[in-house]
Amino acid sequence: MASKFQQLQSKACQAKQFITKHSCALYKQTLEQNKQYIVEPPTVEKCNELSKQLFYTRLASIPTRNQAFWKELDYVKQAWKNRHELKVEDAGIAALFGLECFAWYCAGEIVGRGFTFTGYYP
Repeated sequence: MASKFQQLQSKACQAKQFITKHSCALYKQTLEQNKQYIVEPPTVEKCNELSKQLFYTRLASIPTRNQAFWKELDYVKQAWKNRHELKVEDAGIAALFGLECFAWYCAGEIVGRGFTFTGYYP
């Protein structure tokens, strides 16, 4: 058991050294690649202004997203009315979409419980 702990400790030390050695270069490279998104001067006031702009822009987009939602809902209602004309391919796509949504829900539940399948916390 002690030897496995020492192996784990040495691997963790190696990972730390790798990260320490390459993190500055990665940081600089990321900033250089995305410099068009950096606002000058990078001050707290500018960050507060940008966060307010983002919030109110999202708030202003609600009516547009609401219209898109109702348009999609009308499409689904129309498809349900004409379900006798529904092709097997379309029904299969809808079933796969529903299955994918359910799978993401299950995965989210598992992650939310701390990657436990029973929900029991010892």
